[in-house]
Amino acid sequence: MHKQVAAFVLVLAALCRIGMAQDETVVVRPAESDEVLVNPGMGVETFQRFNGQPLNEALKWSEEGPLGRRPDSAAKPDFPASSVAYCRWFWSALEPSPGQFRWEIIDAALEEARRHGQTLAVRLMPYDDKHPLPEWYQKSGARRANKPADKDGAIWQPDFSDPLYLKHWGALVAAAGARYDGHPSLDSVDISSVGYWGEGWSDYMPSFEHQRALIDIYFEAFPRTPLLMNFDEPRALSYGTGRGAGWRLDCLGDMGRQWKDRPTFSHMLDFYPQQVARAGIEEVWRRSPVSLETCWVPEFWKEKGWDVDYILAQALRWHVSTLNIKSSSIPPEWREKFEEFQKRMGYRLVLRRAEYPRRARAGLLMPVHMWWFNAGVAPAYREYEVALQFRSASASEVVTLPVDVRKWLPGDAVYDGTVFVPDTLKPGTYMLRVALLDPRTRLPAVRLSIRGGSADGWYDLATVEVN
Repeated sequence: MHKQVAAFVLVLAALCRIGMAQDETVVVRPAESDEVLVNPGMGVETFQRFNGQPLNEALKWSEEGPLGRRPDSAAKPDFPASSVAYCRWFWSALEPSPGQFRWEIIDAALEEARRHGQTLAVRLMPYDDKHPLPEWYQKSGARRANKPADKDGAIWQPDFSDPLYLKHWGALVAAAGARYDGHPSLDSVDISSVGYWGEGWSDYMPSFEHQRALIDIYFEAFPRTPLLMNFDEPRALSYGTGRGAGWRLDCLGDMGRQWKDRPTFSHMLDFYPQQVARAGIEEVWRRSPVSLETCWVPEFWKEKGWDVDYILAQALRWHVSTLNIKSSSIPPEWREKFEEFQKRMGYRLVLRRAEYPRRARAGLLMPVHMWWFNAGVAPAYREYEVALQFRSASASEVVTLPVDVRKWLPGDAVYDGTVFVPDTLKPGTYMLRVALLDPRTRLPAVRLSIRGGSADGWYDLATVEVN
């Protein structure tokens, strides 16, 4: 009998402890948001312009980056809000005389990006059919790959294996790196050295030894800036991504029947999916970004009757973070499809559950449990700090959690740990808030896919009593 009573007392005590534990624990399950989020390093890019500036008309766009300040539109353009502006400039514009660099062009673009709430993605381009190599380079004694009488003789094509090409182009890249590497408004830089627009292909391709040297100059010049490897040459693509670069392609959407010399060829159905596998870059997205650019513009896709569902699904399958649609309009009947696409590209962080004690003591550790979910197709590639804020009418203190959000791949992430309750907090009731901070500014930098965000970028969880 005494044993039965003792057992009953133990069970009753255990139940009381469970009840007290439940009563002493706060569990928060934030409501998930369904809105399109504009977050750093992801989303639809503006091209050769910035948020709020006029769109390109019809099916046209310019390959020449802004050389000065562009005016904003009188009315807000019908275009997605963007966190990244993508601009590219020709060598002749940036270095009209040897060693005389017009950095004011890129300086102005960086400032315009900052002013419009964006960062700047950059490509330096050697030349194209309308923007020749600098005249001083053509007269420098550098070797020419073609002759004036050749069918392409109207364009001065360089010999990319010429040491003078590596010397002079390398000097431009090195000088740009010395000035801009690590700039807080610089999103990424394309690895670009060979061929029209620096896309990496040419009728006069150098040996891989020379391609490699032209790739290496970017890693030397921009050790702190994300680099993107252009797609066309598989060995170069494999090498550049193997050194840590992400990758980009520039003909997303091409479903074929557009190329006179290859009437049945399609980038989307023939080239790109196989090239990803052959170059062995399927897993690059796990640590470096994937950026895509449309072949022509979405209105052109519509005109040609191309399958937009297939195109956007393929981009997500490649784990796209940013997409350049050349600052051109999206067909109205596709707007909803593009909005759903934007909700999945890049990273999308949902706080599913947070648990912590109802009462905590200043100067001691407090257990915290968090369940996060990345609903996007890629991680965040920049460092952000997961932070909690203790806030009252008279005080505010911030503590950070020892987690690396760059490791939050699509799917679930859990933090089971503790945070130090600042010993400067006086006894009272505090709102516990959460945010992702930019470590450079210590300010909220990422919008979460949950409701209840404040204008200052913090999200309320619930109160905590500090003793």
